[in-house]
Amino acid sequence: MRIGMVSLGCPKNQTDAETMLGILQDNGHIIVNDPQDAEVIIVNTCGFIDPAKQESIDAVLEMAEYKKTGCCKLLIMTGCLSERYHDSIKEELPEVDACIGAGDFYKIAKVIEDAEKGEYVCLWGNQNDEIPENLPRILATQSHVAYLKIADGCDNNCTYCAIPKIRGHFRSRKMEDIIAEAKALAKNGARELIVIAQDTTRYGKDIYGEYSLDKLLVALCEIPEIHWIRVHYLYAEAITDSLISVMAENEKICHYFDMPIQHINNDILRRMARRTNRAEIEEKIRKIRKAMPDAIFRTSIIAGFPGETEEQFDELYDFLKEIKLDRVGVFAYSQEEDTPAADFGGQLPEEVKEKRRDILMELQQGISLEKNKEKIGKVIEVLAEGYDEDNFMYYGRSRGDSIGVDSTVYFAAEDEVQIGTFTNVEILDADEYDLTGKEIE
Repeated sequence: MRIGMVSLGCPKNQTDAETMLGILQDNGHIIVNDPQDAEVIIVNTCGFIDPAKQESIDAVLEMAEYKKTGCCKLLIMTGCLSERYHDSIKEELPEVDACIGAGDFYKIAKVIEDAEKGEYVCLWGNQNDEIPENLPRILATQSHVAYLKIADGCDNNCTYCAIPKIRGHFRSRKMEDIIAEAKALAKNGARELIVIAQDTTRYGKDIYGEYSLDKLLVALCEIPEIHWIRVHYLYAEAITDSLISVMAENEKICHYFDMPIQHINNDILRRMARRTNRAEIEEKIRKIRKAMPDAIFRTSIIAGFPGETEEQFDELYDFLKEIKLDRVGVFAYSQEEDTPAADFGGQLPEEVKEKRRDILMELQQGISLEKNKEKIGKVIEVLAEGYDEDNFMYYGRSRGDSIGVDSTVYFAAEDEVQIGTFTNVEILDADEYDLTGKEIE
């Protein structure tokens, strides 16, 4: 059958989608990009916070229209929203022909086979099961960059977050399986690996008895075809001195620290059930900057957590103003059902949460512009990813920019630049988000 897919949410969800496509192709199905041509449409959903849930529902309803206007015979809903609300999907979304939770995505071929026979299949509750290794995969990214998922699930149990219920307990993959996948990705053209998990810093603690991300990164650096290794989701309290040393000493590892801190006030951190405090966060940033003066920090912040006072918000504002992190994403607190924080007193009005979010984002725009202007006149390495025909310039990313979430570097070049290769660019101009320059020899 001709199968199309819409995948929403985080990179971890994307790797599941890529695996489903690989499995379906191996089972003789044809993958199509245009939903108008698809006989089966899969919507791989996100169920993290309210805006993501609404986006997923909207996508399901939009794809359901192709049952009327296109070739669609079956609409399959997969991913986190399917896991979280499995018991109400059939009633609330009758357009959906099958529902697959977060731990069952690799059973997609059998589910479609059963759905073809008219059966309504709903798989859920298996998010703690071990996912088979060596599954086929079709990358949704360009071939020169690939996500490498090293673990699934989470044991942090932050009070605002439903991910442990959706994705299950933290489960590391064996190092040899990860290395084998990384080598296969490199053989197929990957030059940048983006290492992901819900909490990469805790990799290996469950199966090896100790934090092992440092050892894994050393092994990945030995793959000759890989030029950049980037790590997402580093939690401050689990960033060890050994990990800092490994990242500082290995040229292939980008000095990129995606470190979600969520807040800086100790009382709020405690009520969030975060396993760290302000002093530890500041100490880790200091250590990293001392070992890697060029380190780029990306973080996420929650504005308007239940009970957040003006003084606590001011403390967060002053911290961000002083510490000057490179990338900051700010989210207004989302009151998620079945999470402890949803029942906390002191829930703030939406307008207060949104105003505080906007204040922090405006602050960060100024910091981002300041930091980008500091790059003017410098030469940086850029991974070329495309050509902008409107502006007659190539574009790509630096070591400080992850795919889809960070800045873009636009650059002019006298000769043709091959997409997926690395080049040196002198930065000539900067705005709050993007850089502009020219290729140099």
